[in-house]
Amino acid sequence: MLRKRRFTALSEFRHELTRFHRFSEDAARSAGVTPAQYLLLLHLRGYPGRDWATIGDLAARLQASHQSTVALVQRCERKGWLGKKRSPEDARCVRVTLKAAGSAKVERIAALHRDELDRLAGVLDAARASGIRPNRAKVLPAHHA
Repeated sequence: MLRKRRFTALSEFRHELTRFHRFSEDAARSAGVTPAQYLLLLHLRGYPGRDWATIGDLAARLQASHQSTVALVQRCERKGWLGKKRSPEDARCVRVTLKAAGSAKVERIAALHRDELDRLAGVLDAARASGIRPNRAKVLPAHHA
């Protein structure tokens, strides 16, 4: 059974995580993008190992359906923030890349997050110090419970 200090640390962490989420959404909106558009640009800019991603890659990062990711990519493409190109290895595969305007936009918004991330790191350190450890067990969605 968890002790009070662990519940307190977990509650504080969730509170700060929610504050960070709200901060991030507000930062995106103030830069003229929706939170979903910012996340798409962020995941594209930060995709590990390469400077492009597929719709499937992005859908996985966004935890979104393939169809909604396609629609989001199309909206960002119309704004001139990204481009699409068929893979030279597999014509069925479309590579999504950032254009200069998209890269500039995501870098401006991400820079606003620096102080907030530092603050959140301190909260995570406090949660760890209280003895809360990540549970690697798979958590089922509420409708499976």
